[in-house]
Amino acid sequence: MKIKEALQNLAVFPSESRNLELPDALFSQLLHLPKFAMEMPRLQFPKALLIFSVDIDAGNKRLGLINGGKNDSNVHNYINEYKIGELEEQGFPLLLEAFNSFEVPVTFGVRGQLTGIDSPLIPLILNAPVKHDIGSHGFTHKKFEDMSQKEAEDELNMISIGMNKYGIVPKSFIFPRNSVSHLESLQKFGYECYRESGNLLNDGMYIQRKGLLCDVHPSLYITQNAQVTFLKSLLNIAIEKRTPLHLWCHTWSFGETIAQIKEKIDCVLIEFLRYAKEEEEKNLLQFDTMLSASRKARRLIERAA
Repeated sequence: MKIKEALQNLAVFPSESRNLELPDALFSQLLHLPKFAMEMPRLQFPKALLIFSVDIDAGNKRLGLINGGKNDSNVHNYINEYKIGELEEQGFPLLLEAFNSFEVPVTFGVRGQLTGIDSPLIPLILNAPVKHDIGSHGFTHKKFEDMSQKEAEDELNMISIGMNKYGIVPKSFIFPRNSVSHLESLQKFGYECYRESGNLLNDGMYIQRKGLLCDVHPSLYITQNAQVTFLKSLLNIAIEKRTPLHLWCHTWSFGETIAQIKEKIDCVLIEFLRYAKEEEEKNLLQFDTMLSASRKARRLIERAA
């Protein structure tokens, strides 16, 4: 049984985690495994779904210059917007290539302000050999909980105008700073799904309806401290239960230098994708975006009604 194997793997993590930089990394892993192993599936699919979503907080260092440092606190707690943009500008092609090489479709939450500057990031996604889901990550990357309805809808309107330049009509929404609010406005602008705020206590393997939207719930935030064995064990649980596993990250989640980012992509992400691809070839799982997974969930929910 894959769930039993996952729980047995808990004993491995202490030795693998001695060099982790963050003290809560092992605790996170220890908590997620038994939590997911014991939970009853809310909605079972014909096979497990593996979903990746990637937040693009800036995408280009020029945004930091344009905003003059006034938007730094909305982007990161201690790294300025210029540096985040630089890391994403240089590291994102490496991340995209990893997904493309395994033919894995991903939901990319693109910050709308990026559409107003000359950046190769969006064309890179559009011209990829894999059909990715380009969703929205706000326009200015400000918290939606701090906005009035009018301010939120002004942001959503600016996103629509900017994305239209590329022929994109975003249907997936990833809230900046995971600040979930104004769901009715999302519906008004034609979005179909969003990612709810998650943490150690409320991460989950499920998709649920929220009005006309679907919450493609986060399962785990991947950081530079993620271990391949742990990610495999989570996937095994999803396969056993036929549930979604929704992993999310930023480019900068893998490190604060390009060398660190490349190392984690090569040693963790690619190794995990190779394992997931093998499970897909066994017909045990499918790769989905937030949008495609939400549409599958909606069909199942409607049939069960």
